[in-house]
Amino acid sequence: MNEPKIELRGVTREDVSRINRWLADDEVSENWFGRYSYGDPAHLGYHPENVDQFTEQQWEETFSNPEHIILSIYTVDGLHIGESHIAIEESLGDGQISILIGDREMWHHGYGTAALKATLEQSFSKYGLFRVWADIPEYNEAALNMFQHLGFKHEGTLRKSRPHEGSRFDSTIMGMLSNEYNSG
Repeated sequence: MNEPKIELRGVTREDVSRINRWLADDEVSENWFGRYSYGDPAHLGYHPENVDQFTEQQWEETFSNPEHIILSIYTVDGLHIGESHIAIEESLGDGQISILIGDREMWHHGYGTAALKATLEQSFSKYGLFRVWADIPEYNEAALNMFQHLGFKHEGTLRKSRPHEGSRFDSTIMGMLSNEYNSG
């Protein structure tokens, strides 16, 4: 199967509206950042449910933050399918990566892998990071396999860190160093 082509673009208000709809789906939210302990879908960098009330200044501060890069994932045909995050810790030269393919019709077709590759390229080439890492819930086997397939290494386990369906589950920290990155 040929890997699909994607584009990372700046976030629009319409994109956030779709993110809100996607996060209303339990399976989508559980595989993204999960849920807060009080039950609402978790989201890092901003609260999608509040963005429609943002002033232009709040929008600019959120989506132009050099320490938390948030980009929309689009197919080359112009279909918005997800969101990519790089939360940068500049003093350490590292960043936490998160990839969401929110459109479930696009799951298991290579779009997550394509988005992760594009996000890695930005992380190492554009932002010059030394290390990137991801926090993946143990029940998201597809994501664990994808990160491992692209060369991420197991760095640790956070015990019972993820509430999910009335129980708590471990999450796996996977990381990659810049010298382990192969852009090919």
